[in-house]
Amino acid sequence: MTGKYMAYVGSYSYTGKAKGITVYDVDVEAGKFIYRCEVEVDNSSYLKASQNGQILYSIADEGVVAFRVLSNGSLARLNSANIRGMRGCHLSTSKADDYIFISGFHDGKITVLNLNKDGAVGQIADGVFHKGLGSVAERSFRPHVSCSRLTPDERFLMVADLGIDQIKVYRFDHKDGKITLVDTIRCELESAPKYFMFSSDGRFFYVLYELKNMIEVYSYKEGERVPIVEKIQTIPSTGSKPNQLTAACAMHLSPDEKHLFCSNAGDNTVSMYDRDDETGMLTMRFCLPISGDYPKDIAIFPDGKHLASINHEGSISFFKIDYEKGLLVMSDRSITVNEPNCCEIVKIGD
Repeated sequence: MTGKYMAYVGSYSYTGKAKGITVYDVDVEAGKFIYRCEVEVDNSSYLKASQNGQILYSIADEGVVAFRVLSNGSLARLNSANIRGMRGCHLSTSKADDYIFISGFHDGKITVLNLNKDGAVGQIADGVFHKGLGSVAERSFRPHVSCSRLTPDERFLMVADLGIDQIKVYRFDHKDGKITLVDTIRCELESAPKYFMFSSDGRFFYVLYELKNMIEVYSYKEGERVPIVEKIQTIPSTGSKPNQLTAACAMHLSPDEKHLFCSNAGDNTVSMYDRDDETGMLTMRFCLPISGDYPKDIAIFPDGKHLASINHEGSISFFKIDYEKGLLVMSDRSITVNEPNCCEIVKIGD
């Protein structure tokens, strides 16, 4: 595979052991990261590259920070913007890179920010605090917005709230960035819908449940007033019966979308599924250990042949994916990084 890639790993910095974002060169062929430097950000809990790959956005204590991705992969800080809420946990952008959506876990708020033409973060366009009560004390007893993104037609903004076990659907006004609640997908009580993503053809979306330890597959069609969604499959996120400490963490599709991967804390595994392009349905191929603790995120290499497990206990482990035999084989020794939360791989050159 041709092209030059960088990996950016966000970490908590409150202990003073990490600066915020660790920058790595990606050796795609060998399936490993090579350390370059660190960039200061206060508690980078999530990273997201712009659609054109020229800007990297990071969650931070002050809200959202924008960095320009230079031609050599280094980062140059553009600006930051306050979201008038507590630190977020997830970011997504519109296709035209004119809006960014921030999910607020701690305060149950979804925030919409304008993005300037140069990629800098602009003013707040809208913000909504979720209301309601869950049922699990200490964690899921009040709103915790965990993931938000536009539907493929960009007419609606879908927002997962693992605290109240709902995925709310807002109509999105692209002119001014305002959102209006039009529908709610009510999930099973105490399931905790943490993350969801669409297939590139827009026909299906996949929901990962943190407490239920399941993945649900939904069909998606455009509707006049609200989207038309139908649940078509429920499949476990782990290969064995989860214990009380098991929590589904992250989910990603392979570059060709023929496979889906998810990570599970507690039993510290990664599961891989075959994905049927026509039906959207999943078939589990394996659930294997990742040689680390708390795989908070996973990164699939651009060639789809390797996987990096972002282990929050303080390491990144690397594996070659054997699709035929259904195996993960370590491709390089693990590297140390302090409390990593997430990883974003960005192409910077041909």
